[in-house]
Amino acid sequence: MVNSVTSLGRSGLHDWMIQRVSAVILAVYVIYLSIFVFSTPHLQYSVWQALFAQTSFKIFSFLAIASLCFHAWIGLWIISTDYLKPMAIRMVFQVLVIISCFAFLLWGAQILWSL
Repeated sequence: MVNSVTSLGRSGLHDWMIQRVSAVILAVYVIYLSIFVFSTPHLQYSVWQALFAQTSFKIFSFLAIASLCFHAWIGLWIISTDYLKPMAIRMVFQVLVIISCFAFLLWGAQILWSL
């Protein structure tokens, strides 16, 4: 059995489950935001501020950002292992994706909680 050090999950099934759960979280988030946008007659800054002032929505938004990072990492890891055959290129690509996802996660936390 071959294990990859850069895989997010412990196995292919674990990665598959993470990607499916993260996709459901992202879908629910997009549907909720779409309903909010289309059902709010006067969408102004104060309305957005009130929405994002709620701790529950901040947590939901951060969960969506984390889900996006996990989903992207697994998808790009699979693509890189399938199509980037030279090990050096694959490792550079994977490190860049990891750094990008981590930076995106930190930036999202900073925006949501004004850290």
